[in-house]
Amino acid sequence: MKYLLGIDLGTSGTKTVLFNDAGKAVCSASEEYPLLQPNNGWAEQDPADWWNACVLTLKRVISDSKINPRDIAGIGFSGQMHGLVMLDDKGEVVRNSIIWCDGRTADECDEITKRVGESRLVEITGNHALTSFTAGNILWVRNHEPELYKKCKHILLPKDYLRFKLTGKLGMEASDASGMNLLDIRTRNWSDEVLKKLDINPELLPDVYESSGIAGSITAEAAALTNLAEGTPVVYGGGDNAAAAIGTGVVESGKAFITIGTSGVLFAHSDEVAVDKGGRVNTFCAAVPNAWAVFGCTLSAGLSLQWLRNNFFLPEMKVAEGLGKDTYDIMTAQAERIPIGANRLIFMPYLMGERSPILDPNARAVFFGLSAIHTKYDMLRSVMEGVIYAQRQCLDIHRDMGIEFGEIYATGGGGSSPLWRQMIADIFDLPVVTVQNREGPALGAAILAGVGAGMYKSVADACKEIIKVNAPQLPIAENTKKYDPYYNLFCDLYPAMKEGFRTLSKL
Repeated sequence: MKYLLGIDLGTSGTKTVLFNDAGKAVCSASEEYPLLQPNNGWAEQDPADWWNACVLTLKRVISDSKINPRDIAGIGFSGQMHGLVMLDDKGEVVRNSIIWCDGRTADECDEITKRVGESRLVEITGNHALTSFTAGNILWVRNHEPELYKKCKHILLPKDYLRFKLTGKLGMEASDASGMNLLDIRTRNWSDEVLKKLDINPELLPDVYESSGIAGSITAEAAALTNLAEGTPVVYGGGDNAAAAIGTGVVESGKAFITIGTSGVLFAHSDEVAVDKGGRVNTFCAAVPNAWAVFGCTLSAGLSLQWLRNNFFLPEMKVAEGLGKDTYDIMTAQAERIPIGANRLIFMPYLMGERSPILDPNARAVFFGLSAIHTKYDMLRSVMEGVIYAQRQCLDIHRDMGIEFGEIYATGGGGSSPLWRQMIADIFDLPVVTVQNREGPALGAAILAGVGAGMYKSVADACKEIIKVNAPQLPIAENTKKYDPYYNLFCDLYPAMKEGFRTLSKL
């Protein structure tokens, strides 16, 4: 039997999953690492932590599965997008990676917009200049750390760094490169115009390929560290959301998925380029050749729940550890006891600023309506609801753009929670579908590896063969009516607080 490996480099940790040729998960391993915040609104990670997690999870999967590593036909990647990885002429990391949820580059985004022109930037790259995008991070290092910038000879994205460490080959692929604000999304290659206007040397950037293309093979050095077989083919892989789309079968128009991971994403496949001129949602290349994706990304979805857990639910964490359970399962069971609307408490999930749909790095999280009657369980329910309200705003924008779908696939940590899925169904007023294999991004990465290795003719063919769905979770009409007034109020809150957030950021 042949196997495929999917490596998913996330923000909180890396998960490596071994799949058989039918797409069934055989063995998996995860390793967490820290999020570094040198200043308020900043977010960095050490690429050495990613590499260590990659090595450890690969070794565990090979050991625990007891398979012959030579039976692995291919390896694919899914990765958190936008993170800036700078290498010197020896291939060594120059500084910590500034990652996707960092909000420090507002001035650089203004600089990009002025240099390129707002409408021209959107026309070429499909997106406005956003603080989470890589171009702003590049300019920030150039503006604030010029000595480090001078040392930089190669720029990669997070998953591309792991692939470089495994294969010794530099490269990027279109889905992840789309999130840099430097790619022409129509030609699927770097924009000479944008690079010239931003004075970024094109030699810093590697060539761009399609996601299922063979990038290289496992080197002898990497094989010794990971227990993989030297020469195992490695494909380029995809950005986390593009890979998740493949892992849920969202590879044709009329299909969409929602994922509640560290960030929250509403992602719709498109066979044509569709751009929101207001920049409220993003347009990227898909991991499927000659296809695109329109999606909204809220920065603090699962991160909001993680923050609440780490600061208010320490007793539940200890109980869960003693019982061998997941703390989030205990928390969601408690949230289920709280009524819709969390006893008139609304959470605005802007812990790290916000991307979609309000484009404001100054925005900050708010509990609106907090009173002496509220407990941490009301706060818990309001956090979960607030995250889905933010996603509902992205859904409304998709509809404004004429992008419709009759059901939505759910993946990520939120997709595994029956309560969160019901919230999605009720607040969206759409059936929520899950796939039988819950490894979304990792499965998508493995499917790309299978296509690259010649096991499948195309991504679409692979998905038809592998992806199986469960019965949909239907909206409850009574619940939808209860949520609607809270959602409408949620939408009114940010405009009323926008100037206050701006003032706060300057104090």
